[in-house]
Amino acid sequence: MLALPNRFPYFYFFKRKQMQKAIIFGANGYLGRHLAKALKASNIAFIPTGRAAKSIDNYGNYVQVDICKPETLAQLDFNVDYIFVFAAITGTSTKITDYIAMKSVNELGLLTILQQHQQSNSIAKIIFSSTRLVYKGQSNVFLKENDQQEALTPYAQTKINGEQLLAFYQEHAGINYTIFRICVPYGNAFDGAYSYGTTGFFLSKAQNGENISIYGKGNQKRTFTHVEDIINVILATIPHTKSNNQIYNIGGNDHLSLKEVAEMVAHKFNVKLDFVSFPEQAAKIESGDTIFDDLKLQFDFPYTYQHHIKKWIDSI
Repeated sequence: MLALPNRFPYFYFFKRKQMQKAIIFGANGYLGRHLAKALKASNIAFIPTGRAAKSIDNYGNYVQVDICKPETLAQLDFNVDYIFVFAAITGTSTKITDYIAMKSVNELGLLTILQQHQQSNSIAKIIFSSTRLVYKGQSNVFLKENDQQEALTPYAQTKINGEQLLAFYQEHAGINYTIFRICVPYGNAFDGAYSYGTTGFFLSKAQNGENISIYGKGNQKRTFTHVEDIINVILATIPHTKSNNQIYNIGGNDHLSLKEVAEMVAHKFNVKLDFVSFPEQAAKIESGDTIFDDLKLQFDFPYTYQHHIKKWIDSI
């Protein structure tokens, strides 16, 4: 079993500039939980929020909010340094009903936060998590922040629209932001599930002794980034004014095909891969290769990624 760390060891950010206070929208989610854990470990004050009645991690100052309802946001003090907007409905569904729900939370929720920010005269910077799914995939091409976009799913469209909303409010209301696009995260610093999304699916199947199923040949390439590196990059970048109103790809040490990562997991747990034909709906939303060029980030804020996915899988 993987030895789970009880702290994040690489937060050199805090040695340079102390964060005073933050709000985390989506503190019960994958990124939000890891961010909250990092801030707590470094004695940084933060207000965790979420739609659920309770905090998963039992934070005593947790606030239940619905980001689509201004009256629930009014109970929060926006006089903070940073507001992390990590609350969103995710998924690859193309159902109209799911699109309505995603648009309501992912776009209306962000808009409501921005309106409350403006009304409260806050000077907090908005930190927004975006996704690889905003890009039009290109075979064996490392995608830059200004490369062509394409929304094949409602979730991707809401993220594109969210990025545009932030740019609009910056221009017209002076609200600063930093957007981080994340490809495929992996890892988990909490008991229970070891990962999330793609790698979480591979591990769940293999740990149950089941073969790992992959659509097509599994040749689609992705950038895999450990969640600890993701949080470290974010916290090392946002204190600097140079990051204001910028979009950054977060890279990593591993630019691999889904098949390559699935093979690592299968070997670890002595299971096999099952290659299955793409269902019609899945084929329509498959982007192909989405691998990240993070030269913009590295030029502005050099960062050495600490994790390799093979070492992580071997350690489980």
